[in-house]
Amino acid sequence: MRERRWVVAQIAFWSVLETGQTFLTGYALAHALDDGFLAGDGAVGLGWLLAAAGGVLVAAYGTGQVFRAVARLVEPMRDVLVRHVVARGIEEADSAAVSRLTQQVETARDTFAGLVMVSRSFVFTAVGALIGLCTLAPLLVLVVAPPLVAGVGLFVLTLRPLARRQEDYLAADEGIATELGAVCPGLRDVTAAGAEEPTAAAVEDRLSTEYETSRTLARWSVVRIGSLALGGQLPLVLLLATGPWLLSHDVTPGELVGALTYVTQALLPALHNLVHGLGSAGTRLVVILRRLVPEETGEVRGAEGASGAAALPETGGSVPVTGAGAGSEAGTTAPALTKTPAEPEPSPTTAPPALHLTSVTFAYGPHAEPVIRDLDLVLPRGGHLAVVGPSGVGKSTLAGLVAGMLAPGSGSVLVAGRDARDEGAVARRVLIPQEAYVFGGTLGENLRYLRSDPVPDAELLDAAHAVGLGPLAERLGGLGARLEPAALSAGERQLIALTRAYVAYAELAVLDEATCHLDPEAESRAERAFAARPGGTLIVVAHRISSARRADRVLVLDGPRTDCGRHGELLKRSELYRDLAGNWNPTAVAHPVLP
Repeated sequence: MRERRWVVAQIAFWSVLETGQTFLTGYALAHALDDGFLAGDGAVGLGWLLAAAGGVLVAAYGTGQVFRAVARLVEPMRDVLVRHVVARGIEEADSAAVSRLTQQVETARDTFAGLVMVSRSFVFTAVGALIGLCTLAPLLVLVVAPPLVAGVGLFVLTLRPLARRQEDYLAADEGIATELGAVCPGLRDVTAAGAEEPTAAAVEDRLSTEYETSRTLARWSVVRIGSLALGGQLPLVLLLATGPWLLSHDVTPGELVGALTYVTQALLPALHNLVHGLGSAGTRLVVILRRLVPEETGEVRGAEGASGAAALPETGGSVPVTGAGAGSEAGTTAPALTKTPAEPEPSPTTAPPALHLTSVTFAYGPHAEPVIRDLDLVLPRGGHLAVVGPSGVGKSTLAGLVAGMLAPGSGSVLVAGRDARDEGAVARRVLIPQEAYVFGGTLGENLRYLRSDPVPDAELLDAAHAVGLGPLAERLGGLGARLEPAALSAGERQLIALTRAYVAYAELAVLDEATCHLDPEAESRAERAFAARPGGTLIVVAHRISSARRADRVLVLDGPRTDCGRHGELLKRSELYRDLAGNWNPTAVAHPVLP
């Protein structure tokens, strides 16, 4: 508003017309009664009423001009807020940026416009009414002004507490949104981990907090209503109660009716709009602006560059995790474990590892926060790696990078020494996603799909029994049985997809929660079959702790605290892994994935 003083001056100029209209509302009515109708001169009375009507028309024109001026004041403020929110969302990867941009900015714009209109209206209406009362009879001001001033003063005293309670309420509401934003995408993990009760308790705590803050806010709102009764209703009662006394002190009936008109038609509606507008919307605006444009704290944020290294040795030993970022806090070094003396150093002629990630960074968009940042990972041939972490941390993203479905923004992903997206790497790896694909051919055709050479039935049956598809194949009627994908359960489709990948004999198999619809026993059999393939390398995006225990190494994706090691080592040094291991139930029966 300071930057747009000319616009504010325009709003004040056009609002003066409302002052004149308010003044005429009571003044013209008083003279219409005293000088016109009560004096027996109807023409004079009608003349004063027409003057009041003319004031209404002029004020309406002024109000229209005020709206135009308010738009010139409000829209630039909205643009400023949008720039703040977008800049903050890009620089800080603010998870609430969408809510702030779509809801809170619009709420701030609309609320600010309403407050300008309400505050301006109250000021000019009150000035017009008080001038009218003083012009009619000074005694009327002595009756009306004290309770009006007291009511406005009480209302002003409630603004700061109301703002604090409103901020608590909005914080509680955002807390619910944050909690549900984490829970809803992770329902599959919650079900697989048997964590329904603690998850429900956490959500219930958020709801209880919002309930209590809303009750406190409601109690303060009662005080706000009291200020309205004191400043708006009490003057009306006092005018009626002191009417005989006023009439006996040279106040005419027309002047008394004019005073009642000022209170009921001008002051009371204006105060009502001020209390409800400034009391609710005003405190809300203060809170929203505080959240949209936080004060500069001078705080130096830590380096966002997260990098990490996780190397899996061919045999035995421990895994070094060094660098700043994905494996450690910026500027520090995570616990580094050296190889055991018994572990032989690889010779220069050793074949390249099954998987080699070097400083891999990936983000879903040029300005988005990277899901994976500066990750180094070496997985030797024949290795078995489990990848764990909360929903949204990047497990499936890592699987997509290994499978060549996603291209890193920087760094390299090598499969058996070849770029993951090169044609030469395609035959060396296979990805089995959570939602298994089965087409409407025979069972044998589904199992042979990834092999270009003829595959004997005996080999298919051996693979089916190794993975655990044998009983289902017999029940369906053998390899020649035609499949109806819709008639198969999610777990049956996963067994078929797993066997298809097993038959492909790709050097590297990536199971992206490909066993989530199987029971623990069937999952164990399938994973052990892949891990036992001669020269085969296995990566499992795990959803049960049993999968992590079966692996040679476990990669815990946890942003700047990413770590890698054996199950027992991670239980000692990774808080996230301890939480996951504590909540996972290895004997739980798999449940269907909930929407």
